[in-house]
Amino acid sequence: MECKENEDFAEEEKGLDGRFLFRNILPEEAGQAAGIEEICFPPNEACSQQMMRERVAKAPELFLVAVDRQNGKIAGFLNGLSTDEDIFRDEFFTDAELYNPAGRNVMLLGLDVLPEYRGQGLAREIVSRYQAREREKGRKTLFLTCLESKVGMYERMGFRDRGIAQSSWGGEQWHEMDCRLNF
Repeated sequence: MECKENEDFAEEEKGLDGRFLFRNILPEEAGQAAGIEEICFPPNEACSQQMMRERVAKAPELFLVAVDRQNGKIAGFLNGLSTDEDIFRDEFFTDAELYNPAGRNVMLLGLDVLPEYRGQGLAREIVSRYQAREREKGRKTLFLTCLESKVGMYERMGFRDRGIAQSSWGGEQWHEMDCRLNF
């Protein structure tokens, strides 16, 4: 299944463009991103402050943040690591050295949207922009893991459920999903 950009939300996108600035993360925002991660994920799943700083230092171009234009704070973000691997493994969460700048695939490590910004299409917009950006870079596939309760949401964003993942991150059972960008 090819991952397609969603054209149904063009009008909504204009509103989100006016409210949010979409860009790569800045080095000084690593702590803010880690704080958002702590709000959005339970402690057994959240990225640590140290690991978030390592990811931001190693691969800032694989973060896409949505900054609220009114207050200048990050409202949400998506981050990952590029690689030539085709199967998501837990080590991507803990080892930024697995990053390969020229990798054909991206392992998505977290989609975070603060509670006060949810229900407005922001997560979908961040994912859509990330898909388009990585497609333009020539990436082949985006991979992620998610809990069963999030499978439908990601399917609506163009991802395909590959079944139960090998990942046991945080002691949970995850689904592995992928989104083909370029064939």
